Amino acid sequence: MQSLKRCWCICIILLSIINVYAQQSIHPVTLKTLLNKVDQNAPSLITDSAIIGIRQAQATETRSNWLPNLRLNYQADIGTNNNTAGPYFGFGIIPSNSRGVRTESNTSAVLTNLGIAALEWEVYNFGAYAAQNRVAASEVNIEQKNFAQSKYNLQAYTIGYYLQLLRLQDYLTIQKLNISRNEHIKRSIQSLAKSGIRPGVDTSLAEAELSKSRLNYIELDNQLKQVQLKLSALSGIPYQSIVPDTTVELSLIKQITAPSQITVDTANHPMISYYRSVLDNSLQKESLVKKQYNPKILLEAAAWGRGSSVDANDKFNSLSSGWGFDRNNYLVGIGISYNLFDLRRKHLKVNTQKAATNFAEKKLTEQKNLIAISVNQADVELQTARQRLLEIPNQLKAANAGYRQKFSLYKSGLTDIIELNAALSILYRAETDYAQAKYAYSSALFQKAVTGNQVNTVLNLIN
Repeated sequence: MQSLKRCWCICIILLSIINVYAQQSIHPVTLKTLLNKVDQNAPSLITDSAIIGIRQAQATETRSNWLPNLRLNYQADIGTNNNTAGPYFGFGIIPSNSRGVRTESNTSAVLTNLGIAALEWEVYNFGAYAAQNRVAASEVNIEQKNFAQSKYNLQAYTIGYYLQLLRLQDYLTIQKLNISRNEHIKRSIQSLAKSGIRPGVDTSLAEAELSKSRLNYIELDNQLKQVQLKLSALSGIPYQSIVPDTTVELSLIKQITAPSQITVDTANHPMISYYRSVLDNSLQKESLVKKQYNPKILLEAAAWGRGSSVDANDKFNSLSSGWGFDRNNYLVGIGISYNLFDLRRKHLKVNTQKAATNFAEKKLTEQKNLIAISVNQADVELQTARQRLLEIPNQLKAANAGYRQKFSLYKSGLTDIIELNAALSILYRAETDYAQAKYAYSSALFQKAVTGNQVNTVLNLIN
């Protein structure tokens, strides 16, 4: 029997050591570490960065628009050379025949071959090339600002989920204390019931309260795991390893006067920067519309050679004599091209683009106003949360004292189980109110930091 007891003691000690080691092996994940992981692994950021690559490739393609066209053509043909007089429109399908009008019809076959090298280069278009490049660069800038905006949004989501983890962790700790109190009450009631001081029904009521506390713990643990899974999807960290650093809220509360020193930076806010880039893109497109209808100065050049089985005396020789080039020519010229009706097209298209610019400008103004309102709301929330934090300790202290007094009275037979449970509920509510107050303060502080583009300033407070 003694050896059996020793074995049980050894097993209990080993289990305790293993449990302590397991707890020590799980290190809390700091908020800064989590944000860095999200920046590196978030699927939406990886997608947005790929879009930037597309826009950069398109900008490179646009910069090559100035390149000339140099076409090499060669053809060998067999057919008749039997012309007549009269003008016509070619319709793009009537073949060319270079011989003049014949006195008599002659449908003998002729072999010809033709080789052409033709250059066409839009040498100057009065700024259209530069405008195209600016539009392409502004579209790259839009995607870069959109990427920064996505990082900003994910940063806000990550901070929100992390603070929820802290709150749920506090709730779980409170629930453990509540379970422990209910177990203590149950044991006390069982002792009092056995001695006949208390009725047996009190034991059932205590058991019901204990079971309710355990069910609440299970639900809170499920909520915590759901938030961990969301953060795991964003960061790539296994959800079991995402344990929040519980010192964050206390560090912020200790420096409760520091938030008033946060300087809001809305000028470089990612949301405003994005809409500013959209406005700039629209203005660049407006400039492009004005320039793309300008006259075009063209450099054109061609060199060609030709051979035929018909000689200069209009004699139809053997078809094999048509191979090779008998005549070689070249042509170089500079031309200017302008469509007068482009004046009307330009006017209409500029008006359309100006409407788009006006919309982009209004969206930018709207976003500035929304951010200003959000900053004011965050200030109000922060002030309220600070006042709540100063008042909560009074509630918690009174609730704790009330519970202890009720428990002592109950054990002395001077009050009933209903009043004891009521006192326990008040203490539980006070503890959860304190956890909620800490969460509300931290949330309001980070809300101001996120809205004011000063997250790093607050992160430095908790390091």
